[in-house]
Amino acid sequence: MERLSGKSVVVTGASSGMGKAIATLFAQEGANVIAVARREERLKALETELKDVPGKFVSYVGDISKRETNEAMIDFAVKQFGKFDILINNAGIMDDMSGVGDLTDEMYERLMAVNTYGPMCAMRKAVNVFKKSGTEGAIVNIASIGGYRFNSAGASYVASKAAVIALTTNTAMMYAPDKIRCNAIAPGGISTEIGSTMTSINPNGYGRIQNLLKCQIAVGEAENIANAALFLVSDEAKFVSGAVLLVDGGWGAI
Repeated sequence: MERLSGKSVVVTGASSGMGKAIATLFAQEGANVIAVARREERLKALETELKDVPGKFVSYVGDISKRETNEAMIDFAVKQFGKFDILINNAGIMDDMSGVGDLTDEMYERLMAVNTYGPMCAMRKAVNVFKKSGTEGAIVNIASIGGYRFNSAGASYVASKAAVIALTTNTAMMYAPDKIRCNAIAPGGISTEIGSTMTSINPNGYGRIQNLLKCQIAVGEAENIANAALFLVSDEAKFVSGAVLLVDGGWGAI
């Protein structure tokens, strides 16, 4: 039997990279997945690709920096599948490696909107839906090694991911009596398209993080993150909440 048979799941940033890998694995494991992203053509192509897997894969086009999207995607999951069990906050973008002295309001606001505000809105909606239905729901937030190793990216990125980690642990504590679990994954270097969101890289900022980048042992694959997410939402992790799971090949231990 598939490990997520019959579970209703929302995955953001599902058109590529880690989100695509998570949505694909979950559907293969029997979950009914609402795959959220802005690029409809990619979602539809993946929907076709996964038409014969045990679970259902349904596209939902939206911008997760908007409150309306984060609320509507969960309502859509309930409407489509009759319930809602799991939220994966994966969508995210990188900054331009700027230190605070070069950081623009535009960059900061964009990073916080996508990386922090969006996940917060989705978590707020999720816990209230879980509580209302009595569901022992699970939330997994894709944070980053940058959320606690603050020399691994620019100021806005590390601030946004540190906030995600704080939201994760606080939510785990607040909703433990409701048996709602909330964990985070902190990836290291993973081979995805996130680099395409980086434009006009700040040379000073990029130069300052080189010492840490040189310590990176290897670059991981999106499937490494998907497998970690599957564990965290599965019954095997029923007693795991408030954890931040490093999936970085040992980079964070250096």
